Amino acid sequence: MTAFESRLKSLKTLAGAHQTFDTNAVPATPHALFEQWFDAAVEARVSEPQVMTLSTVDPDGAPDARSVVLLNMDAQGWHFAANATSPKGRQLTHRPEAAITFYWPATAQQIRLRGKVERLSDEACRADFMGRPERSRASILIGRQSDVLNSPDDLRNALHEQLARVAAQPELVSPHWGMYALSPHEVEFWQSDAERRFTRLRYVRVGTGVATGAAATWEHSLLWP
Repeated sequence: MTAFESRLKSLKTLAGAHQTFDTNAVPATPHALFEQWFDAAVEARVSEPQVMTLSTVDPDGAPDARSVVLLNMDAQGWHFAANATSPKGRQLTHRPEAAITFYWPATAQQIRLRGKVERLSDEACRADFMGRPERSRASILIGRQSDVLNSPDDLRNALHEQLARVAAQPELVSPHWGMYALSPHEVEFWQSDAERRFTRLRYVRVGTGVATGAAATWEHSLLWP
C-alpha cells in the first residue's frame, strides 16, 4: 500500500449528521422536496449549499464537469449562468442536456438531476449580468475563459481595461452572457445512513403532455442502494 493510499484509507467517509428521511411523506414534486432539503441544509449551516456540479458533454461525447452556483429554482428548473463562448456554454449549445449534482457532507445528502437545458430570455440574462459587482462584470467581458494564459500580467491588464470600460459604460452587457435552466426529467435524493442502509428516492417525470417542471406529473420510487 502506498503512503497516499494509506492516507486515503485513514480518512472518515460519510461522517456527517445523518438526517431522518421519511419516504412515506414526500411531496408530489422534486421541486418541493429540494426546497425542503435545501432549507434544512442552510439551517444546519452546510457550507455553500448553493454550489453544485454541472456535468456536460463535449462534441466528441467526452464528459466534462465543473462547480457552478445555483441562482434560482422554479417551475422552469434549476438556474445557473454561463458565458456562451466558454467550454460549458459551447457544450450546452451543441448538446443542451446536462446533469447537476449537489453533495452536502455535513448532512450526508446528495441530490442528482438530469434533464434538458434551455437559455432563458434576454431580459433574464441582462438582469443577472447587471446584478453582478463591477469586477465580476469586467471579468465576464474579458471573454477568454479557459484560453491559455501566458502571463498573470495579461490577466491584470485585461481586467484593468474592462473595469475602465464598465466605469465608462455602466449599462454595458456582454452579448455572450446567458442564464440557463435545467428542467429535469429525473431527480434522485440520496440520504446516507450510519448502518449503510442508504435511502435513495427517485422522481421521474411522466406523461406525454407539454407540462414541465413543478406543473408536470411526477412518480417517485425507492431504489436499491
